Parts: sequence; C-alpha cells; structure tokens
Amino acid sequence: MKKAIITVVGKDTIGIIAAICNYLAENQMNILDISQTIVQEYFNMMMIVDVNKAKKPFAQISAELETVGEGIGVKVKCQLEDIFDKMHRL
Repeated sequence: MKKAIITVVGKDTIGIIAAICNYLAENQMNILDISQTIVQEYFNMMMIVDVNKAKKPFAQISAELETVGEGIGVKVKCQLEDIFDKMHRL
C-alpha cells in the first residue's frame, strides 16, 4: 500500500477538516488514520492516507493540497510515507 503523510497547521477556523477531506474523497484517497488537536486557537492535524487509487501524480496532489490550505488560511504539507520516514529517522 502506498501511503502519504499530510500535516495541517494554522489558526483554527470552521471547515478545515471538511476542505481537506473533500479534496481527498474527490481524488480517491482514503484516510487510514487521523489525529487533530487545538491548542488555544491553533489547529494541528496529521493524517495518514492511502494514495494507491489516486488518479493524479503525487506532485500534483501535494501542490493542490497546499493550494487548498492557502484558501482556508492553513499550511498543508504532503509527503510520501517512505520519504517522511527517512527524513525523521535518526
């Protein structure tokens, strides 16, 4: 299974989760795990998603998710799981 890690950070506002989840559903990506917290007025979410059925190239998905985030005032980063693991291994 090909997985990606998505992180979302920014000021909390209505519709953050909905915007990200709608994009994922429209692009055939399934959420495998999700964690979100709000500390004071700051929103932080991490998702692991299955990208096996995605019809778009991964670079395009990542760029489009960043654009979705900009539209709702948050930072969105998307990385393939293997790259994420290598970056965070010590």
